[in-house]
Order: sequence, then structure tokens, then C-alpha cells
Amino acid sequence: MWLLLLALLRVFIPLSLLTIGGGQSVIPAIHEQVVTQQGWLSDQQFLDLFALSRLAPGPKTLLVALIGWEVSGFWGAWVAAIAIFLPSALLMYAIVRVWQRHAGKRWVRAMEKGLVPIAAGMVFAAAGTILDASSHKELAWVVALGSTALLLSGKFNPFLLLGVGGLVFVGVVPLL
Repeated sequence: MWLLLLALLRVFIPLSLLTIGGGQSVIPAIHEQVVTQQGWLSDQQFLDLFALSRLAPGPKTLLVALIGWEVSGFWGAWVAAIAIFLPSALLMYAIVRVWQRHAGKRWVRAMEKGLVPIAAGMVFAAAGTILDASSHKELAWVVALGSTALLLSGKFNPFLLLGVGGLVFVGVVPLL
């Protein structure tokens, strides 16, 4: 059990320090580690835990605690949660202190502008990882891209699109 807990720390502490743009930005790396590298979960198990983490209130990196639970029960969940939250919280505390001291300086403004596209790209990569892990990935990509196009047109309510997307999977997947 101790080896699994140490492995959870070894996987999630470095990922904690990469959560630029929020926890969803490291979803591809989490998937790579827990499914491909470590073999702790299958694609389907990962998607199930991902969906459950999205339904639960709180930060979306609770996915990591669910993974820890699957890997090593209560202590796995606890260790994984500490590993994903504590290092980034400490880093953020240090960064905020520096940011406040240098607020308005040119290099601070440049970094803020430069981090926006990086964070957006990491979020898009996370979406791609989830779509690719689906057992019906072609259909998932069609629904996602279609929904994106409709949302960008500005004429559709996102909740309506969520409902229609769910109905597509309920109606089409059983036929496949």
C-alpha cells in the first residue's frame, strides 16, 4: 500500500505545479499517467470518474481524489488530494506575493497576456483527451464540434445543447 501512496505522490505533485488555467488544464497529463503509464484505470473508468467529478460540487480536480480512491482506498484519495492541491496552493501564495509587489510592471503585464493562450490551449487539450477516450469518439467529436459551432453563433442556449447532446448519445449509441 505504501508503494501505491508514494506513486500517487510522484504522479500528482508535479501535475499540481502545472495547473495553469485551472485543474482541467492537466486532464491530458492525468489521463496519460493513470491510464497509459501506470495502468491504474481503463479509459472507461477514467471517463466515469471524470463525469462523476464534474457532477460533484467543488473544484474539478477532485477527479484526482477519485482516482486515488480507486487506486488505494481512503488513504489513496487523501494522499492524491493533498498532492494535487497543496503544491499549487503554496506556489500560488508565493506568486501572488511577487505579483502584488510588482503589479503594473511591464514584465507582469506581458506574462499575464502570455499565459492566457497557454491556459486556453491546455483546456482545449483536456477536451480532446476526454473526447478521444470515449468508446464512441467519432460521435463525441461530431457532437462537440457541432455544439461549439452553434455556441459561437450566439443563438443557442448552452443548456439546450447539453440536453440535445445527451439525447443524441441516448438515442444513437444503442444503435451502434
